Amino acid sequence: MKSDLRIVYMGTPDFAVPALSRLLSENYNVVGVVTTPDRAIGRHHEALQACPVKKFAEAQGIPVLQPERLKDESFLTDLRALKADLQVVVAFRMLPEVVWDMPRLGTFNLHAALLPQYRGAAPINWAIINGESETGLTTFFLDHQIDTGRIILQKRVHIEETDTAGDVHDKLMMMGADLVQHTVDLIAQGKATSTPQEQFLTEVPLHPAPKIFHETCQIHWNNLTTRKAYDFIRGLSPYPAAWTRLLMPTGTEFTVKIFRTSYHIQPQTLPVGTLITDNKSDLRVILADGYLSILELQLAGKKRMSIADFLRGTHIEGAHFTD
Repeated sequence: MKSDLRIVYMGTPDFAVPALSRLLSENYNVVGVVTTPDRAIGRHHEALQACPVKKFAEAQGIPVLQPERLKDESFLTDLRALKADLQVVVAFRMLPEVVWDMPRLGTFNLHAALLPQYRGAAPINWAIINGESETGLTTFFLDHQIDTGRIILQKRVHIEETDTAGDVHDKLMMMGADLVQHTVDLIAQGKATSTPQEQFLTEVPLHPAPKIFHETCQIHWNNLTTRKAYDFIRGLSPYPAAWTRLLMPTGTEFTVKIFRTSYHIQPQTLPVGTLITDNKSDLRVILADGYLSILELQLAGKKRMSIADFLRGTHIEGAHFTD
């Protein structure tokens, strides 16, 4: 019976909530949740905020463990006391062997890409940045190295040309609940098989998906084609967001985040980074082989806004974007 399978669930953000909810709705016995410690928020870090998975788990009456370090003996003792048969990981941290090897049925992870492609912390972002037309989901058993374990199930998902990272995140989040449930069903029934990732290798080079930092998100206009710039921006939208520097004729410089654009390929003679505008609802940035029409952006310290709202409050004649 499903209630006989003791499951410990590990996850942190919104992305991990639907799969946990699905396991509960299917009457699986989730005996504990492991997530990150509460995060300090506020100007002076005077308050603590729980992550989405903790909020959901507590609302369901599930015990929650929040270790600072996954190798602390006190945490390991508490984890062993849950007597898990299976551990399920969705958007959490790298686990040490002493944790992932603890349950008798092992530990599996849901990864937001078609492994072995896009191993790493930011698979959704990098798939879009690289202009992929397809991504997907993979469940796999954890082993000693990151995202290299034996594959259980995969599901393919089409990336629309206009999809942002946020759009694909939301698609995969809901589909992920299906794949997690299907994977747990197979394991519970003793029908799960797994395949080494080496059998999924093709002649296509492997693309990594490393963690994204602030400097990763800077737009280097001179190094990008128009289409590459378009994909870069949507691959980081809405979070953490691609950014650039807006240099005004006065010499004042602003940091600008760009969330949404459209792209146009045609020969250009103006310098890369030049801005062209009608001062009403059209703002274009010149690249080597075309231009981007900027549709939504955000000045530092301001709210995200449409280009029409931006132009109503900002005069940018003679301004340009710079690396």
